[in-house]
Amino acid sequence: MPTLTIDGQTVAFQPGQTIIEAATAAGIYIPHLCHKPGYSPHGSCKLCSVTVNGRNCSACTFPAAEGQQVISNSDQLQQDRRKITQMLFVEGNHFCPSCEKSGNCQLQAVGYQLNMLDNHFPHFYPQRKVDASHPDIVLDHNRCIFCNLCVRASREQDGKNVFAISGRGINKHLIVNADTGLLKDSQLTVDDCAAHICPTGAILIRHTAYQRPIGQRIYDHHPISEVALEQEHGK
Repeated sequence: MPTLTIDGQTVAFQPGQTIIEAATAAGIYIPHLCHKPGYSPHGSCKLCSVTVNGRNCSACTFPAAEGQQVISNSDQLQQDRRKITQMLFVEGNHFCPSCEKSGNCQLQAVGYQLNMLDNHFPHFYPQRKVDASHPDIVLDHNRCIFCNLCVRASREQDGKNVFAISGRGINKHLIVNADTGLLKDSQLTVDDCAAHICPTGAILIRHTAYQRPIGQRIYDHHPISEVALEQEHGK
């Protein structure tokens, strides 16, 4: 098998794998939010940025190649990831103490993993709506980080194309495939993959809130690095 090195560790990989896939198979965690095994790579969050032979790239989209020298755990990359996470928090309305997703939120867990102690940047406080029109699902635009996972899940797994991203900059927002723009008039159902894939609290299933108390949730007891590697190895 061909090999590359990640932070000095020799890693064998299968031809066709990306760097993050090779790292995961070797038990090496690279922070990420928009990546999920089995879905097309998107490279939107940039948390998985690594240095490959002196060049920065997204590990979820960059193909693994023989002899690559990959750096993932440098001080500069960790600082960059922390800044990206801080910007994700302030560009939306993410207030963990009042969020039902707290303890199960990947954005929050990445913040802990990167030792993010404050938001650093001033909050934007964008005006975003909550769509509670659907009988089974709530769409809270305040918490959307535009990872495109729901877009890809609906298209690639559910075959429905319920979601898309529209607009640019501060006007960027998630839209649904309904003339009214309301979730209740879309094709989304509670059994869809797209209804369960959100890494934050933007898409929530009704009648399930706080069934597991905060303090007893997955990232309350296990770091995201551990959880991600176990999930992506299918354990």
